[in-house]
Amino acid sequence: MAETTIPMLPCRSSLVQPVVDFYTALGFRTTYLQKSPYVYAVVERGAVELQLYGMKDYDPAASHSGCYVLTDDVDALHTAFRAGLKAAHGRVPTRGLPRIGPLKDMSYGVRQFLMTDPTGNTIRVGQPISEDQSHRPAPKETFARALHLADLFADSKQDLPGAAKIIDRVLGLTDETPTPVQKVRLLVLRGDIAQRMGETERAAGLLAEAAAVRLGPDERESAADTLARLADLRG
Repeated sequence: MAETTIPMLPCRSSLVQPVVDFYTALGFRTTYLQKSPYVYAVVERGAVELQLYGMKDYDPAASHSGCYVLTDDVDALHTAFRAGLKAAHGRVPTRGLPRIGPLKDMSYGVRQFLMTDPTGNTIRVGQPISEDQSHRPAPKETFARALHLADLFADSKQDLPGAAKIIDRVLGLTDETPTPVQKVRLLVLRGDIAQRMGETERAAGLLAEAAAVRLGPDERESAADTLARLADLRG
């Protein structure tokens, strides 16, 4: 006996075609599309199937809908999805709807990224990197702790103002200094948050400051995910 779970996600009826196009850019096939008498669509990519049902007055900006996709190669999917979206949009969409987030090693033993479709559904794509899936305690060191908490606020809680406050506090310290890698990570995350909050000029300044931080070869390797995100945000 075998069972399969298929997420059923809401979709603003008037946005069904842009939503289908979004998933097409990610390499999904549209296996069903109905626009009358009511909207319904099914998209599939390998073993992943998403079903979308239309709602006339659904507000994408207020959406809390989504699902989690587990994979054994999250890096390959992130690379493929970024490339597909860049080909479709001329750039990697990092803010607004749709958008794709950075690849990160989370504090609960998962390497993951988030993407949000044009109707506000957030798809989390992750790969376990530890057998321990519980939250790790926040580090005691000032800047490592700030990064740990800001990541959780920005991605898990979706509390952008809260994440911004954490980063702004430590970037304003005068008696402690982050390592170059920590500084880049803090600035890129803060710039990412600023973009998503519509603070375009603030974001540009933060990202320019991040790009100006000098990193050695080992530091660049350590910050590879962050530097890739920096390129997307400035692209």
